[in-house]
Amino acid sequence: MKSLLRTAVLATSLLGFAGAGWTAEGKATRVSEHGDWAVFVDKSPKECWSVSLPKKSVNTRGGRTVSVKRSDILLFVFFSPAGKVSEQVTFTGGYPFAEDKAIKLKVDDKSFKLSLIQGEWAWAGSSEEDVKLVKAMKAGGTATLTAVSKRGTQTVDTFSLKGFTAASDAAKKNCSG
Repeated sequence: MKSLLRTAVLATSLLGFAGAGWTAEGKATRVSEHGDWAVFVDKSPKECWSVSLPKKSVNTRGGRTVSVKRSDILLFVFFSPAGKVSEQVTFTGGYPFAEDKAIKLKVDDKSFKLSLIQGEWAWAGSSEEDVKLVKAMKAGGTATLTAVSKRGTQTVDTFSLKGFTAASDAAKKNCSG
């Protein structure tokens, strides 16, 4: 998980926007874009990920929409051959999560949970759960993540899954062999 956290922090620092496009600088390289998803590769150690930004974010507290400051909000699928990690679903919500509340992830009409939480980062509870989640994401159109911050703000972030299958497959291919 530490390797993933390091990579995710790196990815967060590398993502930027030029209009609607992705840019990367530093040691990770953007290798392709697929719909609303981009694929990055880091060569040392070899790690690959597909990543997207939300299309919509809604923040509420006490049932009222509020304006809050959040850092990068990203949904990843991560691969690390050396770490024996394949198709690990990762979410960063841009604020420290309430650690006693799992993050709800809904892909179209299928519900999942990201129950492993560390600061601003969340993961599924097992590689078996990741497999189910990735399968649903490949078949789905939208992923919605509902989380609660340590301050009690509820956030609902909606991601397009347009291009997800191609991006996930490209990240996997870049990290195989």
